[in-house]
Amino acid sequence: MASPFKILFFIFSIFSILSSITCSNPHPLDSLTPDELLQVRAIVLKAYPTPKYKLTFQYVGLEEPDKPVTLSWLSKPTKKPPPRRAFVIVWLNKQSHEIVVDLSKRSIISEKVYSGTGYPLLTIEELEAAVELALKYKPFLASLKKRGLNASEVACTTQTIGWYGEMKTKRQLKVPCFYLEGTVNMYLRPIEGISIAVDLEEMKVSEYKDSFVAPMPKAEGTEYRASMVKPPFGPRLNGAPAEPGQIKGLKIDGNTVRWANWRFHLGFDARAGPVISTASIYDPDKRKYRQVMYRGYISELFIPYQDPSEEWYHITFFDCGEFGFGLSAVPLEPLNDCPAAAVFVDGYYAGQDGKPVKVEDAMCIFERHPGDIMWRHTEAEIPNVTIREVRPEVSLVVRMVATVGNYDYILDWEFKPSGSIKFGVGLTGVLEVKAAPYTHTDQIKEEVYGTLIADNTIGVHHDHFITYHVDLDIDGDTNSLVKTNLVTRRVKDKNVPRKSYWTVEHETAKTEADARIKLGLSPAELVFVNPNKRTKPGNKVGYRLLPGGASGPLLAPDDYPQIRAAFTNYNVWVTPYNKSEKWAGGLYADQSRGDDNLGVWSSRNRDIENKDIVMWYTMGFHHVPCQEDFPVMPTLSGGFELRPTNFFEYSPVLKTRPPFHAPWPNCTA
Repeated sequence: MASPFKILFFIFSIFSILSSITCSNPHPLDSLTPDELLQVRAIVLKAYPTPKYKLTFQYVGLEEPDKPVTLSWLSKPTKKPPPRRAFVIVWLNKQSHEIVVDLSKRSIISEKVYSGTGYPLLTIEELEAAVELALKYKPFLASLKKRGLNASEVACTTQTIGWYGEMKTKRQLKVPCFYLEGTVNMYLRPIEGISIAVDLEEMKVSEYKDSFVAPMPKAEGTEYRASMVKPPFGPRLNGAPAEPGQIKGLKIDGNTVRWANWRFHLGFDARAGPVISTASIYDPDKRKYRQVMYRGYISELFIPYQDPSEEWYHITFFDCGEFGFGLSAVPLEPLNDCPAAAVFVDGYYAGQDGKPVKVEDAMCIFERHPGDIMWRHTEAEIPNVTIREVRPEVSLVVRMVATVGNYDYILDWEFKPSGSIKFGVGLTGVLEVKAAPYTHTDQIKEEVYGTLIADNTIGVHHDHFITYHVDLDIDGDTNSLVKTNLVTRRVKDKNVPRKSYWTVEHETAKTEADARIKLGLSPAELVFVNPNKRTKPGNKVGYRLLPGGASGPLLAPDDYPQIRAAFTNYNVWVTPYNKSEKWAGGLYADQSRGDDNLGVWSSRNRDIENKDIVMWYTMGFHHVPCQEDFPVMPTLSGGFELRPTNFFEYSPVLKTRPPFHAPWPNCTA
């Protein structure tokens, strides 16, 4: 039976959502609705009726209108919106078919067979079918028996196989398996020495090897469920006050979100997960919303493991392009994933059969009150007067969590009244480990490609490279990148004792080659400006990039995984806007060969000065596992920020009004 508190929380949450969400005409960038997904399915199956054709829906997403069309509609949203269209990839006759469906015409308006390299997004149904095949495969059951393992305690997952120079490839997966018996933390008990490959076309086991038997890591100490963890316990945590209620000032009209001085559109995509569009900030002096970002989302996530042994070398994931962040979205838990008063938003994607699949509470929107200070000043130098002004930091956050195998990725988009947008990623979950015969580091006499974190358990070294696609429209869609280099100068005036100072030199990137940047090599600021707009003192309006910790790839440039992931070679790229250039690792990431990715596009060295441009930002984590990552990993966070620079005439937080506070009680000891 539900507790009275849960019932009360549910009632208040429903009231909050209903009172803050209204409906309006469809927005051109709205994600496809369940009804639209069903329409797409019906239209495609009418053209390819079963049983004559056996096809699967690998991806269905919005075919977004041309950008000028969308911007024109936004300038006059009362006029008829552009046609609703869907972009579909179906797998048919061992080929990828790209289809564009016009929902208003209820017909296919474009279709072509993809003839390049790589394969489309995998479906959840394919992953589940591959696991089921492995669990029923007789040689595998015999290998389990040889090891004395109970087949009913075995769980499996899937791994993509990458590309290593093969001329011909086929759609297949590896299926690694794990032993439960005493824990649900399956990834920490790998059944080492067995290699299973499944052919997705024939849906059969295509390769099987039982090469060796490795010690099984213990189940003891791996349990993470609160009800199963044994003493001694850690401290009892204080939760945030659970007071359901409406977020004041938050308005959601369809998929358009308004809060404080921000307005943006929120979408959901099977591959990218959350998509933020048409983000604009209100300028009270100009009495209008001013553009900042047209469209932003995570374009790719590259995770190369660093064990080159025969059993492990293939583990180099492209999580967005192979598994899909939207497909991997999980329901968020009130009060733990999101605070009280959060508004929850469902996500929808098309399953393998084309029917809509609902991810309940896939995203949440909430105010963040971190206890930080937005701005303050105390003036104590004026005689007989003490002045103190303080404003607390408050921001609005859009959050989604994608669980891709052993890792949980917390994706945050944070909007601040100061005009800043913060992009945050948190990494948590469970390590990918390798079974080994060691129980102490003194026993290790060879390269093990990781850290001994528990008995018979090696946490393997690996990286995470998250690449964002950020289509900036700083006060308009013609922008430039200006590198503000900080340089040291010698003082020429002999009458002063100072010998040096630093100043700035501005360098405008004219072509794509000028805008390929490895962060941290020299002191500089990267500012995206609108060269056609100036403030009253004459400065070009802009936003500057505040990067987080900068990490780049350590693999050799000619290594096959790095060829595929050339988009990580630089932390920052800038390209001219091109509607087709969406996915940094290419549209067909599974077994891609690096011939259609951000590195290839940028090699054209197109003009980017005073153009409609896109910033690609890659944040990286080199992960050397440690014992504190076992059996669950505390969240490791990273991010970057876009901050206004000469965008406003003065500080946008000057006139923010402080919140109303209840009188603070006087306390005496």
